[in-house]
Amino acid sequence: LAVPWPWRCTPCRGRSGCPPAGQVPAAFLRFFQERHGHCRLPSAPVRPRGDPRLLFVNAGMNQFKPIFLGTVHPQSELAQHRRVVNSQKCVRAGGKHNDLEDVGRDTYHHTFFEMLGNWSFGDYFKEEACSMAWELLTEVYKIPKDRLYVTYFGGDSSLGLSSDEECRDVWLRLGVPASHVLPFSMKDNFWEMGDTGPCGPCTEIHYDHVGGGRNAAALVNQGSPDVVEIWNLVFMQYSREVEGNLLPLPQHHVDTGMGLERLVTILQNKRSNYDTDLFTPILDAIHKGCGGPRYQGLVGDADVGRVNMAYRVVADHVRTLCVCITDGIYPGPSGAELVLRRILRRAVRFCSEVLHAPPGLLASLVPTVVEVLGDAYPELMKNADQVMNVINENEAAFLSSLERGRSIIERTVQQMGPSTNFPVEVAWSLYGNLGFPIDLIDLMLEEKGISLDSAAFNELVLEDAKRKADGLQAGQLDDRNTCLDVHSLAQLQNSNVPATDDSPKYAYKLGQHGHYEFSPCQATVLMLYRDQSLQKEIGAGQRCGVILDRTNFYAEQGGQDCDKGYMIHLGQQDTLFPVESVHLCGGYVIHEVTAVETLRAGDKVELFVDEAQRIACMTNHTATHLLNFALRHILGDNTEQRGSHVTAERLRFDFDTKSPVTVEQLQQVEQVVKDVIKRNEVVHMAEVPLTLARRVRGLRTVDEGYPDPVRIVSLGVPVEAVLTRDSEAAMQTSVELCCGTHLLQTGAMEDLVIISERQLVKGISRVIAVTGGQAKQAREVGQCLAVEVDSLSLRMKQRSTSIPEMQNLSKEVGQLIKVVANTAIPQWQRKELQTILKVLQRTANTVIRKLEVQQAEEKAQSLLEKHCNQPIIIDTVPADSLSILMKVVNQLCDKSPGASVLLLSPQVSGEVLCACQVSKSCLPLFSAAEWAVAVCAQMEGKAGGSPTVAKGSGNAKGMQGALTTALEFAQSKL
Repeated sequence: LAVPWPWRCTPCRGRSGCPPAGQVPAAFLRFFQERHGHCRLPSAPVRPRGDPRLLFVNAGMNQFKPIFLGTVHPQSELAQHRRVVNSQKCVRAGGKHNDLEDVGRDTYHHTFFEMLGNWSFGDYFKEEACSMAWELLTEVYKIPKDRLYVTYFGGDSSLGLSSDEECRDVWLRLGVPASHVLPFSMKDNFWEMGDTGPCGPCTEIHYDHVGGGRNAAALVNQGSPDVVEIWNLVFMQYSREVEGNLLPLPQHHVDTGMGLERLVTILQNKRSNYDTDLFTPILDAIHKGCGGPRYQGLVGDADVGRVNMAYRVVADHVRTLCVCITDGIYPGPSGAELVLRRILRRAVRFCSEVLHAPPGLLASLVPTVVEVLGDAYPELMKNADQVMNVINENEAAFLSSLERGRSIIERTVQQMGPSTNFPVEVAWSLYGNLGFPIDLIDLMLEEKGISLDSAAFNELVLEDAKRKADGLQAGQLDDRNTCLDVHSLAQLQNSNVPATDDSPKYAYKLGQHGHYEFSPCQATVLMLYRDQSLQKEIGAGQRCGVILDRTNFYAEQGGQDCDKGYMIHLGQQDTLFPVESVHLCGGYVIHEVTAVETLRAGDKVELFVDEAQRIACMTNHTATHLLNFALRHILGDNTEQRGSHVTAERLRFDFDTKSPVTVEQLQQVEQVVKDVIKRNEVVHMAEVPLTLARRVRGLRTVDEGYPDPVRIVSLGVPVEAVLTRDSEAAMQTSVELCCGTHLLQTGAMEDLVIISERQLVKGISRVIAVTGGQAKQAREVGQCLAVEVDSLSLRMKQRSTSIPEMQNLSKEVGQLIKVVANTAIPQWQRKELQTILKVLQRTANTVIRKLEVQQAEEKAQSLLEKHCNQPIIIDTVPADSLSILMKVVNQLCDKSPGASVLLLSPQVSGEVLCACQVSKSCLPLFSAAEWAVAVCAQMEGKAGGSPTVAKGSGNAKGMQGALTTALEFAQSKL
């Protein structure tokens, strides 16, 4: 390099000259970029783009999957790369690769880590990859050669894979002693992307922390903390097929990955990742913030009070939070967002309960994280304030829940007596309504020597999932507690019990930073309802309906899902009643709850709405109004709403239409909605007399009864303006009668994507749409699939003359058809891709049939010349499939009337295919099915068919005997 390396690693601890962490990835990137001509690419965000199977980017190769899978568009920028180097942000928490529960218990597991990697896409291979790696480690990083061990793939006889001696010889030529070059099995040295797809042998480089001239070969891959893997070099040279067999890849690739944290540990002569300057500034900041004892690196029993574990948990998790929030993943209720919420809450608990830190410690660490990681990932510097706000808001919410949960657990334990089994209903309440991760509940109970019946808890989880999956069935089960019968209604009215005042459900506003603020609502229990009976008192553990004098909960009506949340006894923060559903009946709002203690009429309660769920419903309900307006605008004024359903996850809208909606119309509808979102129109709402409301020109209504006064929702135009006589303002925007809850401005919707459109019956269509982050993800996935389809189209145009290649293409088309049909993407794009894929499928099948017929004719002609005018033709012939073999038999019989033919075709897998046809003149004495069964039985196989045509298969070991049996059987019948 033009500039000498400013540092070197020394093998002895404590000596000067060890590099700061920031220089390590910089040296890695410069080495490959300047010395070996690699193109340096930035890290991809940790939110996967276009890959719904991943929660987070968990490896450096994720962004290059299209290259490995062959789906990259030939004209894309990505396809132009041959040599690439980068440092990738990775998160492993949730899903298949999940390190969350191990973080903190030891000194090397992390949820966030940095992966250094270099790639070759059809360029260099084993020789160069190993040489570069050895040069970097020993000449640039100055790691002593005698501390390094390399492993290679030792082969697998069951798959017919020989030992990777090519790789072994490369290492030996580089000067690595034979005693340091070690073979291992598939488990350790064969890398696979998944159940199918690119794979290949790998070679790993391991480091011996002890050294001193010893031979540590026996400790490699044995889980020893003294000998650790630092770099994995994968040689992608095979493709794992659906059937499980391996086929050579047409182009070889190299994919390497080296964890930065582990490498820095070595270069700084440490034994723990947390002792490097990737973590020490954060650990120092934690110490400063909590004022407790300093971090000492203790683990296990030596870590009294788990203080050191808490340091590690907080340091690791705050790094993950900074990176994820910066990349657009926020703590939330599902998917990657749910995993991130668990990470945040786990860190908060360790801050609060173990380190006894004041609130805000977690967010106060963000500037330190930015200082450590900001040079490598500048995006962290731009969003530090936002990251701190998000962490503080979520921490405050969870600390409140944590305190309430602790009180509930303490109080419940005191009431349990000698029992050591914690009540499952209370645990479920904590889990479902306060958002307590079940593992945190277990840990709290474990500290008190109490256990939770996991089986019973899991039953509640399954029951809840079943109820969510089948709302109708759940509603039928809940009717006895939530649907007031006529006698109960009359009893309430005769007793002068007033209808519930639910106007507080509209009491919300936009606060600072654009966040919605919801105020709790205080109320009085008027009556309880259970098993179709009004009651004054309900015992603990019973499910019932609660009728209040007032509520801020939205009851299911107008197509919008009800609110969720909880209520507490006023002044008793540790008594929590989860509100599972809310229904409106005869003016009374019934809150379905499971009582955790006695509940009586006259009790004073305070209600708390699940804000995230409410906002999601508000967003989707406003989007439904916008969609209604856009459909009318594009399809015509005769388009009428037939029904709708709004949930936190999506919206459904049914409407009448004279003809199916076209691709162009779907795109136009989405564009109309996006334009209104972009203008961030104010959503105006007001109650007006019904007679006045019905005069509004262009008013959208549905066939249902409306209250009087009625609520008008107008987008962008004040209600007063649309009520003006002869005003046409409502003709240019969405104006509807609606009792639902809505956004106050349309910009919060961010985006809308129609992910499904189909006709329920002729003349009525149903669309399903998503908004916000789900809409963004749908568009990203759609673009990814479009690239895959384009790539497949280009490969199909090349018209291969190889039947296996065309069959593989046909298989890929079939798989892509399923993915396109079942993935949430824009519906207009789905229709376009499905049209293209259908054409590709027909083309592939046509080409395959033509190639098979052509191949069969050639083979049949060759056999015909060999067995001219023979009444029995028995032979072996190469054929790629049973379909081709059967065609050869048919051709032979057509060209040689009166002949009976049996052909065997040995396959690479060891299987032998069998196909036969018997001349009709030989029936009924000679049966093709019996012939095939006798032959395949000789090969330990099976067969079947009709008297004239049959087919089967067997094992190659018995093929010679099968040929003899075939001739003897035929001769015995003729």
